[in-house]
Amino acid sequence: MNLARRRPQSTLLVLAATALWLIGGAAGPAALAATPGELLSNYTAQAGASASPSRGQQLFTTPHGREWSCASCHGALPTQAGKHAATGKPIGAMAPAFNPERFTDPAKTEKWFRRNCNDVMGRECTAAEKADVLSWLMTLKP
Repeated sequence: MNLARRRPQSTLLVLAATALWLIGGAAGPAALAATPGELLSNYTAQAGASASPSRGQQLFTTPHGREWSCASCHGALPTQAGKHAATGKPIGAMAPAFNPERFTDPAKTEKWFRRNCNDVMGRECTAAEKADVLSWLMTLKP
């Protein structure tokens, strides 16, 4: 196919489709996979500071001016399944050592941090807060 004969919009569409295929098709779902350690590194880099497991535990277990804390649904020690405080829906263990799927999808992690931080604090968590919580969860071992 001769791209020079095509209209500029068509050429751009072909290039965009090719780029999307390369990103999503060739790299596949593995490109989205992460490890809790990689996510933690990302959050600490964004925060520009080291994570603190003790601050993460405090953030997780303490209410922040709203009805719930993270522990309300996930349990004070999130090594076992929890239950949503309002709906009763089961929630898998938060600690990565007890739930190997936890914190392996960056988009899913961000989605749940955004929702849960808003429920608990009435705002999104900062990168430092995410790093603190994740660093604490990563200290919990069987």
